[in-house]
Amino acid sequence: MNQPDEKFTRETITHILPLTPTLFSFRCTRHTGFRFIAGQFARLGVRTARGNVVWRAYSMVSSPHDEFLEFFSIVVPDGEFTSVLSQLKVGDTLLIEKQPQGFLTLDRFVDGRDLWMLATGTGVAPFLSIVQDFDVWQRFERIALVYSVRTEAELAYRDLLHELLTREYIAPYADKLTFVPVVTREPVAGCLQQRITALLHNRELEQAVGVAMTPEHSRVLICGNPQMVDDTRKLLKQRGMQLSLTRKPGQVAVENYW
Repeated sequence: MNQPDEKFTRETITHILPLTPTLFSFRCTRHTGFRFIAGQFARLGVRTARGNVVWRAYSMVSSPHDEFLEFFSIVVPDGEFTSVLSQLKVGDTLLIEKQPQGFLTLDRFVDGRDLWMLATGTGVAPFLSIVQDFDVWQRFERIALVYSVRTEAELAYRDLLHELLTREYIAPYADKLTFVPVVTREPVAGCLQQRITALLHNRELEQAVGVAMTPEHSRVLICGNPQMVDDTRKLLKQRGMQLSLTRKPGQVAVENYW
């Protein structure tokens, strides 16, 4: 039972979906008082064999309106957190801090016509939440989701993206979205093969989406491994695109994610 003064709630794992030997998604119950903005993350806690609790940040995949919470995880070899998380079963308990965090949200931008979401690996999680929220479809004329992985097997959530566009509240706006899958270590039909930074440098990414990335019209969310985030940010800075800060709105918002 949750105590009133505790900073977390105890939730129950309800669904686990293995995707590859090192990737899986899972759902858990959602406390009625837990509210978040699409793109934010929660701190999850698991209890180790030694009895201590280890905490890690995970972005919500689920919509702010879902009755459950869904997360997307990689298994880190010998990882203190994921070695425990990956062994949890349906019915097991997961701790979730009551206060969500993070600024990879649409309210980072005060304007903009085109929204770009650039992700590597499990960094796609917050963007899956964003595209399930009606606000993004109302606000932007063009939406590009770029999802880069090493192998085709790691391209998770394609079924969700397909189903998403048939939902009654999104279907009229479905043509706004361009999904660009990128697989870097093997050729796959319908997928680009170079890294996101290379695709930005040679403009192939913009050709695939059919719209230019400019400071005037484009707003860019970046989430993935820190090197990709840093390198991409530098490339965009060369185009005159700056980080969006509370007191100085810009065109770019980032979050490091493994």
